Amino acid sequence: MVVKEEVLKKTQAYYCLDCGKCTSVCPISRFNGGFSPRRILVGSLTGRYEETLKDEKLYTCLTCGLCGTRCPSDVKFGEFIKNARFEGQKLGNLIPCAHGGAIQSLMRIMTSPSLEQRRLGWVPRAAKVAEKGEVAYFVGCLPYFDAFFTDIEVDSLKIAKAAVKILNRAEVEPVLLKNERCCGHDLLWAGDLDNFKKLAEHNINAIKESGANTVITTCAECYRTFKIDYPIYIGPLPFKVLHITEFLIDSVSQGKLNFKKTRKKVTFQDPCRLGRHLGMYEQPRMVLSSVPELSMVEMERNQQSAICCGTSGWMNCDAISKRIQSHRLKSAQQTGADLLVTGCPKCYIHFKCAMKDPKMGKELEIEIKDLTSIIADALGR
Repeated sequence: MVVKEEVLKKTQAYYCLDCGKCTSVCPISRFNGGFSPRRILVGSLTGRYEETLKDEKLYTCLTCGLCGTRCPSDVKFGEFIKNARFEGQKLGNLIPCAHGGAIQSLMRIMTSPSLEQRRLGWVPRAAKVAEKGEVAYFVGCLPYFDAFFTDIEVDSLKIAKAAVKILNRAEVEPVLLKNERCCGHDLLWAGDLDNFKKLAEHNINAIKESGANTVITTCAECYRTFKIDYPIYIGPLPFKVLHITEFLIDSVSQGKLNFKKTRKKVTFQDPCRLGRHLGMYEQPRMVLSSVPELSMVEMERNQQSAICCGTSGWMNCDAISKRIQSHRLKSAQQTGADLLVTGCPKCYIHFKCAMKDPKMGKELEIEIKDLTSIIADALGR
């Protein structure tokens, strides 16, 4: 099997200089000497592409994009990995899945057109939501994460409740889709393009039927998937997509939201999908800075050089992931912050999981909160 020309051109793989700068910054390579983006790419270009497709290292990559910040040739390594995974899927690769593959199985179950869900039982009685309207809130997999991670006391639905509270306070009654499905992010990055498309088409049709012309997400991965991947693999969207931080900036500037004093020192974990994939570094910081007396300190590695949470798509959660998470939690502690603020539900889950791991030690503990939740808590009367 040879590397397809369109993949090489699209990812600019031919421009690789074999300099190793990608490997020098790769979070996985730092703790696992057997993993090297440079070796994977060069090997694939020099006749070993079929070996790459069958190698489990294909699923070790976090696709976090940090290698791209150093590459002098602008090789899109993450996109190369994603396309190679598409080929690996056709070969019937056994993907190394965390949690016994249960989460991926759930996502594939969601592709069934006849599936009926009870997704809205979490909505607070006082919340004002709608079945049809101009603004939809895409909740994502938060209801399912709560079911999977009760043992580490995640309570992901706090994020969804906080989002509805914010929207209501800004005089928006969001549409909540009663039969919404997973956005498909994890299946796409695992190489399962067919099932990703089924989820995408279902969600797009459900949003069209709701009459929404704007979709708001609180999940960095949902945002990336709607913003970039749906248009690529399905076609142009008939609605606008906003991350909650973009909505908040606009609402604050219009005087629709005001915040009470919050005497806390926080540090922010840049999600790779929101940051390096989409270049959104300032928006979360602008939102946090709008809260009176909330002070912000940066970790040593932040914004474009931030280290990700150590696992991606529920595929590669292992001892290396825990070492990455441990290092990141220590960096957060070293800032002197009271609170580590995350912008992605998975960052929140993975860091909480690391702190609950008895092998990690209590010295890693720091309070963690999602950005949407801390903003909702800071809302004034």
